[in-house]
Amino acid sequence: MSGKLAGEIRQNKAFDSLEEEALLNLARTHEYIQQRTSEFFKQFSLTATQYNILRILRGAGPDGISCSQASERMVTADPDVTRLLDRLEARQLLVRERSREDRRVVMSRITADGLELLQTIDKPLKQLIKRTIGHLPKDRLDQLIETLESIRHAEASFT
Repeated sequence: MSGKLAGEIRQNKAFDSLEEEALLNLARTHEYIQQRTSEFFKQFSLTATQYNILRILRGAGPDGISCSQASERMVTADPDVTRLLDRLEARQLLVRERSREDRRVVMSRITADGLELLQTIDKPLKQLIKRTIGHLPKDRLDQLIETLESIRHAEASFT
C-alpha cells in the first residue's frame, strides 16, 4: 500500500523512515479533523475544548465537578481551564459555587441552557463524525483505536 502524504505535501524525496511517514500522516489527519470540528463548533459559538467541558459537566450530573476533575477528564489538555469555565459561565452555560465540604474547591455544574445547547449539537455532531470516519468498517475502526491507544501507552512499557 503506497502512501499519499508525500504527494499531498509535495515532498519529492522519500521519508527517512516508515515511522516518520506514519507520524506525519497522524499529524496531517489530526489537522484535517481539527479544521472540520472547529468549523462545526463555530456555528454554536463554541470551541471544541468548550464543547468538551460542557460534555464533561453533563456527564458529571447534578453534583457537578471541580476544576481539577474537569482537567483530568479532558480529551485535549488545556492549561487554563479556569478561564475556559469563566467564558462558559459568562454565557450562562454553567454555574459555579464553592463546595460545602471544602470551601477551597469550586464546583461547576451545567445549566439548563448548557444542556439545551448540547442537545442541539448532539445529532449534527454525530452526522459529522459519521461523514468523517463512518466509511471505515468496524474491524478497521477497532484496529485504529487499538493502534492509537498503543502509541499513547508505549512509553509506559519502556519505564
